[in-house]
Amino acid sequence: MDTIQIKVNPKGLSASLSRDFDLTEIINGKEVMGPSPFFKHQDVVFNLGFILKAYVKKNNLGKVSISPLDVILEEGVNRMQPDLLFIKKENMWIIKEWIRGVPDMVCEIVSQGSYTRDTIIKKEIYESYKVPEYWIVIPELSTIEILTLEDGKYQPFSIAEGEGVVKSNVISGFEVEIKDVFEE
Repeated sequence: MDTIQIKVNPKGLSASLSRDFDLTEIINGKEVMGPSPFFKHQDVVFNLGFILKAYVKKNNLGKVSISPLDVILEEGVNRMQPDLLFIKKENMWIIKEWIRGVPDMVCEIVSQGSYTRDTIIKKEIYESYKVPEYWIVIPELSTIEILTLEDGKYQPFSIAEGEGVVKSNVISGFEVEIKDVFEE
């Protein structure tokens, strides 16, 4: 359970968070602390998360969550915090205090300094654990790329750059106009 400690001292209040409440991931056995995201990143996360959550809830398809929420693919080896994730109703048994298992979709919003980690390293990890669908969102290019597993390897399923619609293979019937994701 996350804990917040608030201390009063002569100079005012100070707060500290327990280790469970941070941006630390374990990637291939190494602890990696990501930077705090920029406003544009968070704007895109909330836009896409709001659209996705409304659709999933309306159609009773499962659960959507946003980061920070640990996805424990393998204890001590790969503990990720994707920006968004989706879990089908029939797979909700993996939802514990954190996610313990493979979500049906994960999404990473690429930020300055996270391009290699999101498009290569995390892609390889999600692919190796057989996450059925991986979304890579690049706000600076107004691009969304949806990858799905084919014969154990990610292949492009739906891509839109600048304008257009992307469709999910995993979230039944879901499609989104990308201008709605990148609007400010």
